Amino acid sequence: MARIPLLQMSGIALTFGGDPVFSDLDLVVQPSDRVALVGRNGSGKSTLMKVMAGLVEADKGTIVIPPGRSVGYMEQDPSMAGFATLGDFACSELDPGELYKVERAGEGLKFDPARSVATASGGERRRAALAKLMAESPDLMLLDEPTNHLDIQAIGWLERELKSTRAAYVLISHDRAFLRALTRATLWIDRGQVRRQEKGFEDFEAWRDTIWEEEDMQRHKLNRLIKSEARWAVEGISARRKRNMGRVRALGELRAERAGQIKRQGTADFALDTSPKSGRKVIEADCVTKGFGDKQIVVDFSLKVQRGDRVAFVGPNGVGKTTLLKMLLGLETPDAGTITQGTKLEIAMFDQARDQLNPDLSLWDNLTTDPEMGVSGKADQVMVRGMPKHVIGYLKDFLFDESQARAPVRSLSGGEKARLLLAKLMARQSNLLVLDEPTNDLDIETLDLLQELLDSYDGTVLLVSHDRDFLDRVATTTIAMEGDGNATAYAGGWSDYLFQRGPVAGEKPERVKGSKGKAKQEAKAVSGLSFTEKHRLEALPAEIDRLEQEIAKLEGLMADPDLFTKQPVKFKKANEALEQRQQKLAASEEEWMVLEEKAGG
Repeated sequence: MARIPLLQMSGIALTFGGDPVFSDLDLVVQPSDRVALVGRNGSGKSTLMKVMAGLVEADKGTIVIPPGRSVGYMEQDPSMAGFATLGDFACSELDPGELYKVERAGEGLKFDPARSVATASGGERRRAALAKLMAESPDLMLLDEPTNHLDIQAIGWLERELKSTRAAYVLISHDRAFLRALTRATLWIDRGQVRRQEKGFEDFEAWRDTIWEEEDMQRHKLNRLIKSEARWAVEGISARRKRNMGRVRALGELRAERAGQIKRQGTADFALDTSPKSGRKVIEADCVTKGFGDKQIVVDFSLKVQRGDRVAFVGPNGVGKTTLLKMLLGLETPDAGTITQGTKLEIAMFDQARDQLNPDLSLWDNLTTDPEMGVSGKADQVMVRGMPKHVIGYLKDFLFDESQARAPVRSLSGGEKARLLLAKLMARQSNLLVLDEPTNDLDIETLDLLQELLDSYDGTVLLVSHDRDFLDRVATTTIAMEGDGNATAYAGGWSDYLFQRGPVAGEKPERVKGSKGKAKQEAKAVSGLSFTEKHRLEALPAEIDRLEQEIAKLEGLMADPDLFTKQPVKFKKANEALEQRQQKLAASEEEWMVLEEKAGG
C-alpha cells in the first residue's frame, strides 16, 4: 500500500519584521523519516519546527497533515499552568491505561513525576515535556534540543528509544554523536534557504563545505565578469553609446545580482590569552572525602592536575560533578583529605546556570560590569585581555548586531547567552579555564571554534560536559563519577573511558558509526563467540551501513511529492522495497547487539 506523507508544506513564507525567514519553502516528511535539522544559531531552526507543529502561522503557504495522523512537539519552555506536578502535566493527554508510559520515560530521563511544578527547575520541566512526548507516541515527533539538561545515561536511553521507535522524527541537536547515531536525512537552513540531503548528519559537513566551495567559485566568476565589464564601460562607452546601452544595463544587473546575494554569517572571533604561566602543579587532591548526609560525593579521591591538562568530569546529573569542581577550586571544603592549589593561578569560569550574566542588564552593561574588579558598567570600552576595545566592536566579534547591544540579556536565545558569556570570559586573562556545561545551546560551528580554541590554549582546562563527541575531542583525562563516592580517572576522552572500563552488566554497548569508538568496540576480545559468529560480527557493520544507504536512497525517491500521483506503480514498488530493507536493518541491528553483548562476556 502506498504511503502518504505525514506532513507536507508548500509555498511557505514567513517574515518577522525584516528579511524573510523562509520564502517559497516546500518540505515533505515521510513515515519513518529520521531527519537532522541543522543550521547556525538564529537561522530559524526552532521557528521552522514551530511552523511544522502549527504553533507559528506562516504568512502564506499550506501545511497538510493527513486525517488520523498526529504531530507532537517538544516545547523548550513548556507552560504548565494548571498542573500541580510534573507527572500531572506529562500524563494530561493519556488514557488511564497508558500512564505507565510516563513512569517508564521518567525512569529513563531521570525526572520525578511527583515534583511540584512550582519548584521544578527549567531542566526538570524540559525532561517532563520530553517524557510527555515519548509517552504519547505521535506519528511525527519534532524534537528541539532534546538532550539539553540530560546526562549521558539519559541521552543513551533516549538514543535507544529513538532507534527503536516506528515514529518519524525531525531532530535539532548540537550533539554530534546523537545526530550521527540517529539520522538518515539532513535538512540544512542557511540564509533563509532549506536544503535536503538523503544522508544523515555523518555526511553533513562535507556536503555543506562542497556547497560553500561552489558558491565561492560562482562569486569569484561573477566578480571577474563585473570587473571586465566595468573596464569596458569606462574605456569605450563614449564611442559606442547608442549601440551598447544594453551591455551597460547588463552590467547594472550583474552588480544588482551581487548586491542581492546574502552573505554567509561569519564565525565568531574567539581568542583566549593566558596569563603568566601557572606553576607546573595546578591542583593536587589527596584522599579527599565529601558527602551530604547519606550521599557520598567522593571517598578517598586523589588527583594531580598538571599545567596544560584537559580534565573532564562525567557522570549522572546530581552525582556531584560541580561540587567536586568547587572543592578543587577552593570554593567548597572537603570533609577529609587535602586539596592544594599551585602558584600563580588566574581562573576564568563558565557556569552552566549563566549566573555571571544579569538578565535585566543589557549586553553592553554585562560586558562592562565586573564586580570583582570594581568596574561599574558605564564605559564605552571593554578591557579585552589587557587592551581596550569598543563594546560594539567586541560584540560583533561574537556575532551580535549593533541593535542588540542595548537589549536586555533576557531577550537572548540560549545559544546567544552562551556566546555572550564566552565573550565575557574571553575578555579576561587566565591560565585555568573552568567550563561547566559549555556546549548547551551552542551551534555546531561555534562548538568547532571552541574546541580549536581549547586545543591551542596554553593553560589548563577543567570541563564538565555530557557531549560525548566534545569530550572525545578535548579531554586528555576523564574522571568518571559513578555514584556512592566512586570517582575514577581514565586516560583520554569518553570513548577511551568506555573502552578502558569495559562492559557493565545490563548496559548495552554503544555502536558509534564512523568513529574511533566503533573500532575499539569491534577490537574487543571475541572469546565468547564461535568461529562463524566471530566472522558474522565482523561483517554486520558493513551490512548495516549498506542497508542504511539503500533506505536513504529509497526515502529520497519517495520524497518527491509528485511520485505518488504521476507514477503510482513505481511509488508502490519503492514503498515495498523500503519496508523490506527497514525490516532487514532492524534484524541486523538486533543481531549485532546480541553478538556484541555475547562477545563482551
